[in-house]
Amino acid sequence: MPFHIGVSPKQIGKYVLLPGDPGRVEKIAEYIKGCGGKLEKIGRDNWISNREFTTMTMKFNDTRVSIVSTGIGGSSTSIAMEELMQIGAHTMIRVGSTGSIQSYVQTGDVIITSGSVRLDGASKDLAPVEYPAVAHPIVLMALIDAAEKVSKGKDWTYHVGITASCDTFYQGQCRTDSFTGYIPKRLQSTIDEWNRLNVLNYEMETSTVLTLGNVFGARTGAVEGVIVSRLEKEMPEGAVIKDVEERAIEVAVVGLKNLIRWDKTKKIDLSIDNRYVPKNLECGKFLKKYKKKVEKKI
Repeated sequence: MPFHIGVSPKQIGKYVLLPGDPGRVEKIAEYIKGCGGKLEKIGRDNWISNREFTTMTMKFNDTRVSIVSTGIGGSSTSIAMEELMQIGAHTMIRVGSTGSIQSYVQTGDVIITSGSVRLDGASKDLAPVEYPAVAHPIVLMALIDAAEKVSKGKDWTYHVGITASCDTFYQGQCRTDSFTGYIPKRLQSTIDEWNRLNVLNYEMETSTVLTLGNVFGARTGAVEGVIVSRLEKEMPEGAVIKDVEERAIEVAVVGLKNLIRWDKTKKIDLSIDNRYVPKNLECGKFLKKYKKKVEKKI
């Protein structure tokens, strides 16, 4: 049994959703319940909690799925993921909240991270800073497909792109509402730089999730609800957070459902080497048509 998360291989599923907040674990479990999932008894109170790591496990579409909180930041996230992989997890999706730094990414929208700027410290212990933090292509496809379905007809939309992950909530993200309002000179105006470089948002865990996934051979991805536009204000309003959290949870759960279905029907190779079979997916139809057009021209 791993030292920190305190669960055994018999108590978790191979598919795991990773909220940061322990309080979000039960919210995700309730949503999965509403989709036909059943809670499994793994502890005295149907969950196991140790430090910032709270775990619940459910049967979802005849597959065991776990929800494990990671706490705040890359350091605790790396512990949770490392220990989950030690006991058999192979697919992990971060479900979080974030602040946007682009004017077209509005409060209430959802961001699916394709890659992350590694401003954290934890991922640097896994690989040199030049090593990219990118989502697994299959997880990315599953989350985009989910967001497309979930957002249809709604008053919010989703965005796919680059996230910046920091170790600090205040100085690293250029917030001036800290205790002193001080931002080190080397960090001043970095929000403007990332904005110009088309980075969508700031948060604190995704670069660790994606780097560890690629280094250790897990399928990883991240979906975050935008709870504040950093171009307008520093902090979110409490009334907004609940709705936005639910949107991110819905996209993550529907995305996970996609992955489970694709794995069961062998539409996607489960291998960790990023292989997939596009002919069995919708994109395969496009590729087939495109190939015919090319061959015709030749």
